[in-house]
Amino acid sequence: MIQANYADIQRVLTDERALADAAEAHGTLTGCLCAAVGFRFEDWLLEILPEGRAQPLAAATLRELYAETAGSLRAPDMEFDLLLPEDAQSIDARAAALAQWCQGFLYGLGSGAVQDAGSFPGDLGEIVRDLTEISRVGVDIAQTEESNESAYAELVEFVRVSVQVIFEELEPMRARPSSPGAPLH
Repeated sequence: MIQANYADIQRVLTDERALADAAEAHGTLTGCLCAAVGFRFEDWLLEILPEGRAQPLAAATLRELYAETAGSLRAPDMEFDLLLPEDAQSIDARAAALAQWCQGFLYGLGSGAVQDAGSFPGDLGEIVRDLTEISRVGVDIAQTEESNESAYAELVEFVRVSVQVIFEELEPMRARPSSPGAPLH
């Protein structure tokens, strides 16, 4: 379970002139942790910050998010959670953040050892295709607020569980030693 607050992480990333918002940055981190062999905190900073480094206070906050995310993915009881805006935010803002989270995740997955995540066989391929569709999600104005809230909650849970499945399925690939000097991307 992630203890980080979306608004706090967003502030840190804005202050550091990040290339992504909090949802996308967390999605990128999660995708890289799923697919990249030996993905480090410093590697993530290179992905999301223009200079690849942060001021000490910001770095400490981001390092904590990195550690919480990595730990929750490895936890046996599916503790992983997405970093998204709180429920008090509008459904439009939360749906947009979920779409950005999925975009970041797919980017992170492709930045690792996975060359073409869309070519995964079977269930993994279907999950990646579903996440690609969710990356284009929006609010259906023809539906009631309650209906949109319910659909959003279902999508968040689907993404959360799908990420755990991908992380577990890619474990053998991450366990392989990488060639010395091999680039991350």
